[in-house]
Amino acid sequence: MIDLAVYLPRLGQGLVVSLQLTALSVVLGYLIGLLFALGVSAQRGWVRWPCLVLVEVGRGIPALVVLYIVYFGLPALGVLFENFWAAVIGLTFTAAAYSSEMIRSGIQSVPTGQREASAALGLSRTTTFVRVVLPQGMRASIPALMGLAIMSFQGTSLAYSISVNELMSQAYQVSTITFQYLWVYALTGLIYAAIAVPATWLSVWVERRLNRGYA
Repeated sequence: MIDLAVYLPRLGQGLVVSLQLTALSVVLGYLIGLLFALGVSAQRGWVRWPCLVLVEVGRGIPALVVLYIVYFGLPALGVLFENFWAAVIGLTFTAAAYSSEMIRSGIQSVPTGQREASAALGLSRTTTFVRVVLPQGMRASIPALMGLAIMSFQGTSLAYSISVNELMSQAYQVSTITFQYLWVYALTGLIYAAIAVPATWLSVWVERRLNRGYA
């Protein structure tokens, strides 16, 4: 068994970095994902097609490859990022690509009767979208976005590959010092689960509440 008093703080430091990566990539990714969703839904081709390409590329390329492109590939073009911010950029792009489809699906789920009723009240198309359609669409997207946030937290372990001192990186360092690979990685898995499992339960609870509200 490992000495928890000595090595658990190091895993805690890694967890803090993982949570920071998650928070930044999720917040930024969802904001960019909203823009992508609006762009893909746009009627003008010069707006729709670039956004669609970015979304499909982001969904089609593994997050690990994206991290490698940002951290190892972009320096060839003279663009360098510190490893932490390279991880944020890579994970944000992936989160934006996936969240855009979730948001777009939520927006499309809003009944057309809502738009027709707004038009009957004299609201413009822009006002209808901003004040009627978008809030309902975002509300419908919440469960899926919460699930994606959990996956993003788990995906921060990929940042280990570009030397970010997140939870998985700290676990590797501790295991190479103690040679207690089984116990260290089992403890690391429990730490991930301690965050992800309650978050999953919360996501299910929120989804049930929203479904009850729709009913």
